[in-house]
Amino acid sequence: MRIGVLGLALLTALSSPATATAAGPADPGSAAPPTVEELRLDGAAPQEILRRSGFDSVAPAFARALERTRSYAEARRVVQREGSALWRRAVDRVQGRGPAGGDLSRDDDRPLYWARLGMTRELRGWEPRFGLDAERRARLIDTLEQTSRGQTAIRYPHGKGLKRVLVTGFDPFTLDRDIRISNPSGAVALALDGTVIETASGPARVETAVFPVRWRDFTDGTVERALRPHLPEVDLFTTVSQGRVGRVDVERTNGAWRGGFGDNENTGRPETVPVSDPASQPQWTSTTLPYAAIVAAETGRFPVYDNTAVTEIPAGGAEPVQRPDGPTPGSTARAGGGGDYLSNEIAYRATLLRDRLGLHDTLPGGHVHTPVLEFGAGNTTEVTDPRFVRNRLDIVAQVRAIVSVAVGAKG
Repeated sequence: MRIGVLGLALLTALSSPATATAAGPADPGSAAPPTVEELRLDGAAPQEILRRSGFDSVAPAFARALERTRSYAEARRVVQREGSALWRRAVDRVQGRGPAGGDLSRDDDRPLYWARLGMTRELRGWEPRFGLDAERRARLIDTLEQTSRGQTAIRYPHGKGLKRVLVTGFDPFTLDRDIRISNPSGAVALALDGTVIETASGPARVETAVFPVRWRDFTDGTVERALRPHLPEVDLFTTVSQGRVGRVDVERTNGAWRGGFGDNENTGRPETVPVSDPASQPQWTSTTLPYAAIVAAETGRFPVYDNTAVTEIPAGGAEPVQRPDGPTPGSTARAGGGGDYLSNEIAYRATLLRDRLGLHDTLPGGHVHTPVLEFGAGNTTEVTDPRFVRNRLDIVAQVRAIVSVAVGAKG
């Protein structure tokens, strides 16, 4: 199996993570320096993506709105409003509503990512007249993160006859290798949010959210906070991320291990996935998606696989062993089918939450890896090209078809 650079980043820890280079926490009341992630904003590619989508106006307008506030309460309202507006603007652009704002194709997930970073950088460096201590600044940034990722906008219509589906995606990542990168799972989230898809068991309403590629956010429980209110009310959920070159994988098993590959802040360390109540934490969780039906269906041009492989330390052993057919009894996780990066971790956390809510036997849920999104042959500098756009559109269409099959198979 050929695995591309991006797939490798998702599926395994390849090297020791770099140390973040941004300054540490600011003194209470002072502005904070930009993060490693925010420092990439000034690159030529991010600026071109923002300009060619019309999203270059987002951060300056946000900064002006902040400057007009006269209290923390007012600032919080502005942050909530502008974060929610950014999410809605990104969804509308991808789904063809309103002006395109430029010549960048509408299916692109990157304007949302870079515009959000522009907003968080403005908020991190803002020095209001009324004073702002570190704790309140962190709360505002957290509010901006949640609202601009769609995490606070998940709402399903009341009444019967409409299935409810929850889908999640990710930000772009490995940006120090190629800052032009897009994440097809983020594009999936923007394209499917609020849509109704037809399935064999009737129409299904899809709600979505996007998550950061940052270990610290996962440690702080961002996945559980966003998903816990909704898992009891949905009929199916799937987390989605970018995986291997040229194929789709339905991951059968998820492992309780972080490989420590560097995230978007260039941080990370190998460790057990940190969760609440670690005494009851299992080494493995499993998908309850109808993987056999998904693999058998014609969903698109990329082949779809039921991926049963894991890496474990067998009971009584000391070294990792690859297992093609899943973990053995009593083993310790070193990689799920989706590897040991944040794609595996969101799958592990979401399915563990499903199980702790007592929904294992009633709620289909798991993880789908999309193909790596590739540029056209020879394109090493341009931020987009026809093949890049076509690949992204095909991946989005295939995930939509997979969701339809999964809901239909549930009945």
